[in-house]
Parts: sequence; structure tokens; C-alpha cells
Amino acid sequence: MANSNRNNSTSKGWLWLMGTLIVLAVLAAAASLYYQYKHLSHGAHSSVKQAIQEVKSVKKAKDAYDVIVVGTDPEGVAAAVSAARNGLSTLLVDGRNRTMLGGLMTHGGLNTIDMNYAPKANPLSKHEVFNKGFFSEWYSKIEGDSFDVNTAANAFYDLVRAEKNIDVLLRMQKIEPILESSGSGNAKLQGVILTLSDGTKQTVKSASVIDATQDADFAAAAGVPFTFGREDLGDPQSRMAVTLVFRLKNITPEVWSLMAKRLNGDDDVNSGVNEVSVWGYKEMSNYPALNKERAKMRGLNMGRENDNTVLVNSLQIFGVDTFNPKSVQDAFDIANQELPNVVAYMQKTFPEFAGVELAGTASELYVRETRHIQGEYRMNIVDVCTNGDQWDRIGFGSYPVDIQRVTPSDSGNVVCSPTQYAIPFRSIVPLKVDGLLVVGRAASYDTLPHGSARVMPTGMAEGEAAGAAAMFAKQEKMTFRQLSGSKEVIAKLQDHLIKQGMELQPIALKPQPFMEHKSYEGLKSALMLGLASGAYDNNFHLDDAANPKRMVNLVSGARKMKPDAWVGDVNQAIANLQNADKIPLTLEQACYTITQALGLKAASAEAQSKLMENKLLTETTVKLITDKQKLTNADTYMLIKDLKVGVTGKP
Repeated sequence: MANSNRNNSTSKGWLWLMGTLIVLAVLAAAASLYYQYKHLSHGAHSSVKQAIQEVKSVKKAKDAYDVIVVGTDPEGVAAAVSAARNGLSTLLVDGRNRTMLGGLMTHGGLNTIDMNYAPKANPLSKHEVFNKGFFSEWYSKIEGDSFDVNTAANAFYDLVRAEKNIDVLLRMQKIEPILESSGSGNAKLQGVILTLSDGTKQTVKSASVIDATQDADFAAAAGVPFTFGREDLGDPQSRMAVTLVFRLKNITPEVWSLMAKRLNGDDDVNSGVNEVSVWGYKEMSNYPALNKERAKMRGLNMGRENDNTVLVNSLQIFGVDTFNPKSVQDAFDIANQELPNVVAYMQKTFPEFAGVELAGTASELYVRETRHIQGEYRMNIVDVCTNGDQWDRIGFGSYPVDIQRVTPSDSGNVVCSPTQYAIPFRSIVPLKVDGLLVVGRAASYDTLPHGSARVMPTGMAEGEAAGAAAMFAKQEKMTFRQLSGSKEVIAKLQDHLIKQGMELQPIALKPQPFMEHKSYEGLKSALMLGLASGAYDNNFHLDDAANPKRMVNLVSGARKMKPDAWVGDVNQAIANLQNADKIPLTLEQACYTITQALGLKAASAEAQSKLMENKLLTETTVKLITDKQKLTNADTYMLIKDLKVGVTGKP
């Protein structure tokens, strides 16, 4: 009996030990997952600021390279490293007065990344990034979704100097294309003419050039066609505001905790604090600017540095011609006049900022929008909002279509919030010039999709793809244009990029609910014209009631499709209506609004037949309208679709 008890005790002891070990293992695994989550979502913040490593620039370039990458912004660094790793001799050259790599992230002080996150059911994996590859390699070396500028610059340089195939050449006065005509009707790029910092010139030959400048400067000089700002929406004079990033000091751990207490307790999903980033303080938009015509504050976006300072992306400046040095200097002057008052306003409005001080600004402006090149494929807003895939995908985007203010009175706009959409290789292949690729925010996107695709993780994916594509162009003896039309070679490129660490599997997502609406074709037309917005929840309010005033605004906005056709006065349509923004919109009133805008003579009751007579309205659309006395927003979008086809001859 005693022996039996001892055996039972021994068994219980073993069970207890095994149970304890299992519990410890589970706890260790949970701790590991939590650490990974903290690292991925907040970064591993350090209080030690690195010293900037001096970039070793060659005194003179070689006479020829396989690839020349113009521009040291993140997209250019990605392209150069990718090309070098694929065995190509590479020149990374820059035409700005820069001392470190990283461009907008470093000299521009934009130290918070607009991330492309993949949606995951597991909350511990919710911050997995799209694309991976070079971006993830670099990202693993920095603090998190915000970073210390010195850390980022050194991480870029470490990746470049590890490649023996890369020469770096900084501070060029000019970088000019060498072109020759070809039988295809396109110019053929032969290399570049460099004007060095001492004024001497050097010719450098190359079969492939990758333009990674922020504004497609090299491509424009080579004759690549482009649109400027919101030109494709009929407004070439408008473009998103520029920003001068500024630095605040005395942001101690105590101040950080107070910011977290305020913003993490806020119900606003658009505000919060993690270990390295702050986003919120929307009350800053109430700051009374000294220069009301040229400056406006938005909520605070702060990125933490490793010395109790932060960099702040919040002061927007308007009417800046970033190709004019005087206009650029004016922007700096406006910002420097405003910033002491901005900081004083922060000190007065928020107790946690009582001790903060202004500690300088970035050396370059954050410019959001200038040129949009014309490429073999021009990405449009429907591609983005519908999570469109592309057969020649080289990367993905998912950032909301964030259209920043174009004037101080403008509130900005979020057109939609995609889950995942593909960037086609054809969108980095410019028209008219062979031997050239363009990566980054100036690639071939319309102005609206550019609001999402302009973010740097997407551009870095394009850069990595461009570097590998240069190897395939050489290997297959093809131009980039020929490559962009070859499904066989593109498939090889995609497989190769996956081996380099990128993820390029086809998109497999359910259609968005709005895509299954009966008036989806009308919504597409409204989106392409910049007349519809779904915000962060992609709710376009298709079935909400329309009203006469909104119809006037819609038709007025549609003028951009063909301005010279709008010869009437659209406001006359509601001149005799009371409460035009509250009463239901009838089909008769909607048609009358269109005839008034176009200057077509017709009484209200005759407007519908007048539009049908002029092929500006179809029977199909009329039949889709369920209640002709109470039109919905979706109904009005269908009317705009018919109007666009009738006026322009194009869907």
C-alpha cells in the first residue's frame, strides 16, 4: 500500500512538473508574441542617438555603369541596392545639396512613415507590412513607424556601402540626359552628363537610368510627358500643400506619458500615441495663422527622436512653386514667422506642452505633389478604391487616399480606404523615352490615387522592382517598354522579386459592398471626376437622399470634364427654390439643373426630353431610378455618368 502511495505521489509530482513546464512555455511564448507586437507596432525606442556616418562619395564616376539611379531618397536607395545585388554596376547620384542618404526622410525630417499594413485576423499580427523585401530590411534597423533621423540615415548608408557594386556621387550641380532618336519614335536614353560640384562636366554612359527624384526631374528633362498637380481634374493650378517639418525639444518621457494619457483615452480613432509616434491634437487646426492666406496648422503628427525631441509634420504652406528658389525661400520665411506663435499656442492650449521649445526646422520642404508622369499604364482612383489587382504587379499599396488641403479654407479629403491594391510595372515605365524607369510619388498615377500611392513604402517597393528589372532588361536584351508588355518576362521578374524577399501573390479579396450596388457605374464616373468620397469606412452614402443644392454642386464640379460646354449658369436651377438644401431632388429638377449648366434652353418639364434628345441621358439610367420624386446620391451619379459620355464621348 505504501509502495502504491509512493508511486501515486511520484506520478503526481511528474504531472505537476510537466504542468508547470507547459505553463512556463505558454507564458514565454506569450511574452515573445507580446514583445514582437510591441516591436512591430511601437518600435524598440532607445534614448541613445547615433552619430551620423559620413557618406563616402567618389570623387568622379566611372565612364559607364549598367544602371544609374538619380536621387538618394528612399526609393533611390532601394533601387540602387536592388540593382547592385543583381550583379549590376550601379551609380547612385544626387543633384541636391545633401550630406546623407534618405532625402525626404532625413533632410526633409519626415520621420513618421505612412505605413502599408496588411489586415490580419490575429491582433498580434495586425501590423504586418505589405511588400516586405528591401523596405522590411531597412525597417528592422530603425525604431518603428517613427524613427530617429540619424538612425534612418545610417541604416540607408549601411545597406548601400555593403554593396561593392555601388558608387555614390553627391552634390551634382546638374544631371542631364543623353538621348538619341530610335526607330520606334521614342527617344533612347544613353546615359547622363554630370556637372560636378566643382563645375566640371563628365559623360557617363548607361543603358538603364532609374529616376528616383521626388518630382521626376530627370524624366521631365528627358521629355517624358506629365500632368501637373490636379491637372487631370481640370485644375492645373492646384496641388496639395507643402510642409516644413519643425523640431520641438523638452519632450521628456514625462511629457510623452501625458500625451498618451490624453490621446489614448480619446474616443477619436484618428488620435493616439505609441512608443515612437503621436497623432492627434486636432484642436491645433484652430491656431490663428499670422498669414491666413498662406499658412494653416493641422493636427499634430510627431515622430520621436532619441534626444527628447520630436519632429512635427503639421504646418501646411500654400501657393509654393517648388521649382522656383525664391518661392521656396518664401515658404521657409512664412514658416519661420509662424512657428514661434505655433509653439506659444501649444504651450497655452495644452498643459503638457508648457515647457516645450522650438528647436529648428528641416533643411528641405516636404513637397507632396508636383508632376505625375504619363506611363504605359496610368493608375486611376477606381483601381485603388476597388482593391484592384494587376497582372504585372510589383508591389502593393493600402494607405488611405489622403488628399491634403489645397487651400487654407479647404478641409482636405479621404476619398476611400483600400485594403490592398497592386502597383503595375507599366506605371513606372514612362512614355516617349526608352531606357528609363520612374519610381516614387511622381510615377504614372492620376492625382487622386497618388494620394495613397505616394507613400514611401510603396515607392521603395517600386525601387526594388526597378533595380531587378534593369537586370532582366540587360539579360533579355529588351527595353523596359518591351519588358512591360511581356507576360513571360514579367512573371520571371515577379518570381525573382519574391526570392529577394518581396511578397507579390495575387490579390484575393471580396468585392467592396459599393461595387455590388446597381448604380456602381455611376459611382465610378463620380470617383474619376473627384466628385465622390467614401472616407475611412468607404461609405459613399449611395442610398442617401439627394437635394437640389447638392445637385447644383455636383453638376458644377462636373464642369472639369469639358469646361467650354458649361456655357450656362447652373445656379439659376435653384434660384426660385426655397430650402434647396433640404427638399427632395426630383428627376425633373435634376435634369433642369444639367440643362441650365449647359445653356440648353428648356423649361423644367422639358429638361429630361431635351437631355435625351441630345444623348446626354439614357433610358437605361432613367429606368434605374426607383423614385423619380426622391432621387438618391446614386441616381445623381448615374446622371453624371451619362452626362460625361454625352459631352466627352468617353466613358
